[in-house]
Amino acid sequence: MTLRTPALRRKQLSMTSLIDVIFLLLLFFMLSSTFTRFSEIPLVGASAGQSTTSSDTPPLFVRLNEPGVQLNGQDYTIDTVIDQIDAIAEAQGQQILISPQDAVTSQRLVDLLVVLAARPELSVVVLE
Repeated sequence: MTLRTPALRRKQLSMTSLIDVIFLLLLFFMLSSTFTRFSEIPLVGASAGQSTTSSDTPPLFVRLNEPGVQLNGQDYTIDTVIDQIDAIAEAQGQQILISPQDAVTSQRLVDLLVVLAARPELSVVVLE
């Protein structure tokens, strides 16, 4: 007498549990995401051969570094530089040239641009 081994029966996979897991993941990512729109800051970059404004007033030079901001060689903080620009700016379309140093983060540049965006009459150009 020979014993026969019963044939192995494969269990079918249930797709219901897989769909439930996918639905829960989708729900988690939808609820944990934010759908806010970030504000946009217009940015003008200087390039070689770019024409300057026809204004007779010289541009203001802002050097952005990690500890603070230099406006025409004088040290200020980002919060106080706009008051100094208001005191110095001579014309309606006063041009401001911003030169960020290499170690400056992009967030720091955006912080300065947000402060300067409060004065739409200023023409801001970021130097490369």
